[in-house]
Amino acid sequence: MEKGYEDLIRASNKYKVDKDSKYKEDSKDRLLKISKKKVQTTMIGALSSIEKHFGFLWGREEGDNLTDEQTHMRDLFEEARSEILDKGNSQMRNLEAEFAQYDVKWLRYSMTLPVKAVNTEE
Repeated sequence: MEKGYEDLIRASNKYKVDKDSKYKEDSKDRLLKISKKKVQTTMIGALSSIEKHFGFLWGREEGDNLTDEQTHMRDLFEEARSEILDKGNSQMRNLEAEFAQYDVKWLRYSMTLPVKAVNTEE
């Protein structure tokens, strides 16, 4: 019977270690996903701002009837856009490689509620 109890304790400890390991891996994956999304949002937001403020240079609202100068400006924008996205995607891959070198544990949200002593004499 002693051996059965030791096996149970060993299995319990292994379960705790496995659960903690999985939690850390899930925490790392969660943080990586959030970080990559923020980098992506920054890239797309920057491109959107450029297009909003400078889109008139390549006839963004004029359709396909563009002058040679507007066509040239549109081509330059598309080239810059492609470079920005390539560099951002490269940084997201670098972020992934960097995260592989860390143990991450999400602390979750916690709230401490104050507890007051109740006066029962009254």
